Order: sequence, then structure tokens, then C-alpha cells
Amino acid sequence: MKNSIKLTALFLLASVTVFAASPAKAKVSTDPAKDGITFSSLPSNKGVEVKVEGRKAAKAVVIIYDGDKNVIYKDAMPAYRSMEKGYVLSQLDNGDYTIEVMSNHHTVTKDVHVYDEGGTKQFIISE
Repeated sequence: MKNSIKLTALFLLASVTVFAASPAKAKVSTDPAKDGITFSSLPSNKGVEVKVEGRKAAKAVVIIYDGDKNVIYKDAMPAYRSMEKGYVLSQLDNGDYTIEVMSNHHTVTKDVHVYDEGGTKQFIISE
């Protein structure tokens, strides 16, 4: 009986030691392809979603310009490694606009054309 208690205690001690080991650290990607700014349409197709992903946390600034390069909207996204935010374009007048996203010394600019089709606002993002 004493041997079975000793063996049980030894087994418990060994299993606790295995599970108490420090957890593995999350790997931070060093692949520059993981850094990026992407655009996609919102699920309701009324605007655009901007996603910013990077190897380290950085603020992102989104600026929307009209056809005459006047600033229509400016937004600062908080400093995270990965963030996303949607911008509704259905309230804009018909015409050409530019969306500029700056993050971690990286800038992406997309041209957007807003127009009416079937009584609703639509938009096209240039590649």
C-alpha cells in the first residue's frame, strides 16, 4: 500500500512538472509579405474595409480626398499589429475620390469612383 501511494505521488509530481513548464512564446513573423494594407468591400457593399497588418504595432492614418485633392475625411487608427475598419462611401457625391492609408512608413493609395446604379450608390476601387 505504501508503494502504491509513493508511486501515485511520484506520478502526480511528474505530470505537474510537465504541465507547469512555461508556455511557448508566440512567434513574431519576420516575413515582410505579412506586412500589408488591403482593401475589400464591406458586406453590405456600401463602403470599403481597410485592413492593416504588420510585424510590429504601428498607427495607421486613413485619408479620403475628393477629385480636387481636398481632404474629405481623416482618421487615425490605433496602434496594433493587426487592425481593420470600415468606411461607408454611400454618403459621398458621385465622382472620383482617393483613399490613402499610411502605416509604419508604408503608404498605399487607391482611386475610388462613386456612382449611382439602380437607385443606389455603388463604387469601384481601382487596382
